[in-house]
Amino acid sequence: MRAAVFRSFQGPIAIEQVPLPIPSDADAVIELKACGICRSDWHAWMGHDTDIQLPHVPGHELSGVVANVGKSVRRFHAGQRVTVPFCCGCGACTECNLGNTHICDNHSQPGFTHWGGFADQVLIRCADTNLVALPDSIDFASAASLGCRFITAFRALIDQAKLQRNEWIAIHGCGGVGLSAIMIAKALGAQIIALDIQPNRLESARELGADFLLNPSLLDPSAAIRDITGRGAHVSIDALGHRQTCFNSIDCLAKRGRHVQVGLMLAEDSHPAIPMASVIAKELEIYGSHGMQPTHYPRIFEMIDSGAISPERLVSNTVGLHRGAQLLTQFAEFPNSAMTIIDFSL
Repeated sequence: MRAAVFRSFQGPIAIEQVPLPIPSDADAVIELKACGICRSDWHAWMGHDTDIQLPHVPGHELSGVVANVGKSVRRFHAGQRVTVPFCCGCGACTECNLGNTHICDNHSQPGFTHWGGFADQVLIRCADTNLVALPDSIDFASAASLGCRFITAFRALIDQAKLQRNEWIAIHGCGGVGLSAIMIAKALGAQIIALDIQPNRLESARELGADFLLNPSLLDPSAAIRDITGRGAHVSIDALGHRQTCFNSIDCLAKRGRHVQVGLMLAEDSHPAIPMASVIAKELEIYGSHGMQPTHYPRIFEMIDSGAISPERLVSNTVGLHRGAQLLTQFAEFPNSAMTIIDFSL
């Protein structure tokens, strides 16, 4: 099968012929139909993730059709349309037994702990725990766009921040996560302030329903947010993962406000400064959000079917595997305003 392989960090990514994956008893092999290109994959290629073993195949925002299953898999079968959360559970540890498979003590992550979705086929461990059956109404590109970005934003706003109608939310960074958060916040009836330094991303934010647009390179974002809201944001998320956006997200909150860290904090951003005096004085709450359990996907599917959210609007373009591998190496200067999806039919 084809796979996009890198053999050194920050080195070339080549399309190679590699052996097909073989599932163990509890595993499944998925024939890829679509796979997102995500900043987390770029971090893997850069060498920022300690789980990566070279040579490596990236890709974790995937959808496709079950090609093969191990003999103990009961809930899924060959030919079934599926997707999968980017962080998979073992099904047996304490967190999995509590329903928190997305923070499993023995987690696996396609594209990180083992080869991922930049390939014709991918292995998914503990298939009965981790696979998600796709409704016929959701196409493969839309399913891949749920990937890590949409489901992480969904859990961040609904389960962690508990965003309510008419609350103010500030969304720092309008890439895939930020635009997902805008769409979800709009469906919840929140008032949305979107921040980014790239005009094309701010335009995408406006199209998806942001009420106010701010370029933090041109003004003091926290002061501007206080001017707009009168007190500060009720909820703020760092959707990028940078020491400055993390600081700004906490700094712009009103008293009793909730910050959610969604963007990965790696490399030089792994130890950001936090305005802890404000956290204490304002009684702020700080949350992390790391993906979502497969058992929660039906809530998203219901919102899609009702028309409340339309994740396909987050897909700015589709490319073939070869072009997708090239674009991953350029992610630090990525030109698109939303999500690029690898379409395996191209």
